[in-house]
Amino acid sequence: MALLAAAFEIPHLHLAWLTPVTHQTAGQYRVLARTAPILGNWLPHADWSTVVAVLVAATVILTGPAAARTTPWRWLVLGTWATSAAWAMSLALIDGWKRGFVGRMAGGSGYLATIPRVTSVPGLVRGFASHIVDGPGSWHISVAGDPPGALLTFVGLNRIGLKGPTWASGFCVLVGTSAAAAVLITIRALSGEDTARRVAPFAAIGPTAVWIAVSADAYFGAVAAWGLTLLALASARTLRAPAVGALGAGLLLGGSIYLDYGLILMAIPVLAVVIVTRNARPLIGAAVGAVLVAALFTAWGFWWFDGLSLVRQRYWAGIAADRPFAYWVWGNLASLTCAIGVAAAIGLRRAFNGTALRARCGINGLLVAFVLVIVTADLTGLSKGETERIWLPFAVWLVVAPALLPRRSHRFCIGVQALGALLINSLLLTTW
Repeated sequence: MALLAAAFEIPHLHLAWLTPVTHQTAGQYRVLARTAPILGNWLPHADWSTVVAVLVAATVILTGPAAARTTPWRWLVLGTWATSAAWAMSLALIDGWKRGFVGRMAGGSGYLATIPRVTSVPGLVRGFASHIVDGPGSWHISVAGDPPGALLTFVGLNRIGLKGPTWASGFCVLVGTSAAAAVLITIRALSGEDTARRVAPFAAIGPTAVWIAVSADAYFGAVAAWGLTLLALASARTLRAPAVGALGAGLLLGGSIYLDYGLILMAIPVLAVVIVTRNARPLIGAAVGAVLVAALFTAWGFWWFDGLSLVRQRYWAGIAADRPFAYWVWGNLASLTCAIGVAAAIGLRRAFNGTALRARCGINGLLVAFVLVIVTADLTGLSKGETERIWLPFAVWLVVAPALLPRRSHRFCIGVQALGALLINSLLLTTW
């Protein structure tokens, strides 16, 4: 709470030595730092969907823990996914249909606006890197900042007839919220069904939903999440054909780094899965799958490391140079706390339980791995601001940390998580 208070208050002190943005006009400062560490604008507001969001939250608070213990497993997984989608949509629609849902993927500078420039898939991949660095004909930063797989996804949706921002936004929400189901299945494979059932209510209505609807990063994170899930199932030997599962894991995890450069850090949770299960054999199949994806993009003319290098050049030539590390090295963590919730930040302390880690407890190993991912991402300086969105693929795992707290506190913790999400969504108009 002290971290959050400091992160939100310091930008308003206009300190020359500790500020979220430098070398900006007063107008630019308001746009970029008025609600730092979150990107957005102060705009207290409510709508009919506020009532829906409160009802969804109240239902999970009152019945979630008990329902999670008794519902048949298959229905629990599907119910968690459906609840996550309902929660995300109810929060998004507090901002209105156009502003909160359709408008997030519309506009003249994002993925959908770039589709008319794409004449062929191989041509897009082959020439993608030449348009990354800022200049005539360059991609908009939201497109240039990701590998070509991100733009290819929306080109593909367009070509199969799912055109326009409504379909794109719906796709991101539907796929993005499926990460909740992936988290449950993974934890069941690594820590058992009882632990997975404890996790379900927290996965269903985490504060991450504020940015899951609507953000392409939610889709990127879900792809990586299902890749990790398949690896966990293969490593825990709960699949009839673990080799096929391992290959699928490699295809999804390998594909994810062609959606988002930062997902290369999923290598840390992958290692955690291997350590927890004491089974490294599936890494062979996963490596084959990842190499197949890399080979396809390389054959089409896109070398991943060149793309990353060019993105770094554009990043440091842009807003990154005006976002001081002195603020964002800890401001990023405050932003993450908003995304995962205060209860999750408290629960993470229990992940570092020496006895549980020595016993290779799956949920503890996973949470520690994702904390290491965040620390690594933070210290590289490649994420300065907007991490409530950028780190979304990692936050969907950290949000379940309150499950490690005593059962008697779970209803209270679910309420804290839901209240945090409602406050953020109702007091701020978030940019993402």
